[in-house]
Amino acid sequence: MDTLTARFKLIVLPFLCICLLFLPFLQTTDFDYCDNKGNYVVKVDGVDISPNPVISGKPATFTISASTGQAITGGKAEIDVYFFGFHIHQETHDLCEETSCPITVGNFVLSHNQVLPGFTPPGSYKLKMTLSGAGIKLLTCISFDFKISFGASESSVSDS
Repeated sequence: MDTLTARFKLIVLPFLCICLLFLPFLQTTDFDYCDNKGNYVVKVDGVDISPNPVISGKPATFTISASTGQAITGGKAEIDVYFFGFHIHQETHDLCEETSCPITVGNFVLSHNQVLPGFTPPGSYKLKMTLSGAGIKLLTCISFDFKISFGASESSVSDS
């Protein structure tokens, strides 16, 4: 019994410690539905931003993991960005450019790549994403916070 405990301490505990070192890289971004009582066709499971924080002048990827109970043939993704509560940007994308269409019943992933201008001010931002479908006014609506930092100070750390 004592040798089993010793093996556990020598093998499993270091492995768990190493796993904990990678935990910050595996975290997803918290999000909120625009209407917590809304009965959305698309249920969002998670939001991942890479890199996080976003670095101005460098590519960033926003990945939304979601699921649906009905097939979706197409639609629009509307993105609104807020800085200190002020609406500063809006863009609309074809849903089929952000994921493969038609979207079948089950899990799917939306992925959007964006390069923010190098002069984008650092700070905390809020992104609101509304998905609408062909013949369906509102598929889902979520919002989440993200941060932007200047490229010069962060890029030397991330390139190492």
